Amino acid sequence: MTAEITRPSSAAPDRTDPEGAIAAAAARCSNWGRWGEDDVHGTLNHITAADRLRAAGLVRSGETLSLALPFDMDGPQKGWRRRTNPVHTMLDTGIEAEAGIQGFPHGLGGADDVVAMPLQCSTQWDGLGHIFDHGRAWNGRRSGQVVTSEGDRVTGIETAAGRMVGRGVLLDVGREIGDDGELPDGFAILPEHLDRTIEAQGPDSAVGRADFVCVRTGQLARALRDGWGDYAGGPAPGLSFTTADWLHEHDIAGIATDTWGFEVRPNEFDVAFQPLHQVVIPHIGLYIGEMWNLDGLAAACRKDGRFEFMLVAPPLPITGAVGSPINPMAIR
Repeated sequence: MTAEITRPSSAAPDRTDPEGAIAAAAARCSNWGRWGEDDVHGTLNHITAADRLRAAGLVRSGETLSLALPFDMDGPQKGWRRRTNPVHTMLDTGIEAEAGIQGFPHGLGGADDVVAMPLQCSTQWDGLGHIFDHGRAWNGRRSGQVVTSEGDRVTGIETAAGRMVGRGVLLDVGREIGDDGELPDGFAILPEHLDRTIEAQGPDSAVGRADFVCVRTGQLARALRDGWGDYAGGPAPGLSFTTADWLHEHDIAGIATDTWGFEVRPNEFDVAFQPLHQVVIPHIGLYIGEMWNLDGLAAACRKDGRFEFMLVAPPLPITGAVGSPINPMAIR
C-alpha cells in the first residue's frame, strides 16, 4: 500500500537547507520507473494521439504565431559558460554571383550561409540530459552513462523530435498578478499565483494531463523595450521552487517561460543554482522551454478571451544534443 503524500505548503522554503528541500521534493515528485526502466521520453509520455487530435480541434481561425526570438547577434547572451549569440556567416553571396566566380554554368548564381551557435542561446528546449541530481539523470540512470563526449546517448533531444505537439495553455501571470503586465525581477511565482491566473482567465485555461504550459512573466517584454541588461542569468521573475509539486500533480508534458532560466532568480536559497531544474528535469522528466516570446500570443489571447491553442514545437533532431533551438508555433 502506497503511503499518502501530503503536498507541502507553498510558504517560502528554508533558505539554509537547499539539499534537504531538493531531496524531499525529488522524493515526492519522482517519476522514475513510471513508464518503465528504459523510458527516454519522460513527461512526453502523457501525450496520446487522441490528445493531439483534441489539440488540432482548438484551431478555429488558422492564425499562427511564432513564439521564437530572432536568432542573431543581437540576442540575449553575454558569454556565460561560453554561451554566445548566434554567429551567421555567408559562404556565397550576390557579389560572387555578379562577378561570375562561383563556377556555375549559364549564369546561375546563388547564396549559401552557415550559423554557429550554442544550442541553448535563444528560444529553446532543455532536454532530459541537460541537468543531473547528484550524478543521476532522468529515470535514475548514472549521468556518466547518459551524457559523454559523444553527447547524450540515451535521451538525446532527437528522441523528442516527433512528440512536441499538443494542447498549449497560456498563463499570463504577468498580466494577472503583476503591474502593467509585468512581474518584477526576483518575483517568485507560487502555485496559488498559477491557480489565480487560471481562475481569472477562465475555464479554457485549466491545466491538465499532456498540456504544454506557457507562463508569461513580462520580463522579456521589458528586456526588448529597455535592452537585454542582465536578462541572461541575472535577476528574474520565475517559478518558485514550491511549484515542483504543482507541476508534478498536473501531469503536464512541458512548460515554457519568457525568461532565461524558467525559475525565479535569485533562487530561493542562500547557496543554490537552479534548484527547481534539479528536481523537474532528472526526477519528473519534464521538458523546460526558455526564452519564448509570448507577448504576441498574450495579446491575441486577451483579444478573444481564448487562452488555449495547438502548440507545435519540435526540437531539431540533433543526435545526442541535450537541448535544441526551436521556433514554437501557436496555432489558433
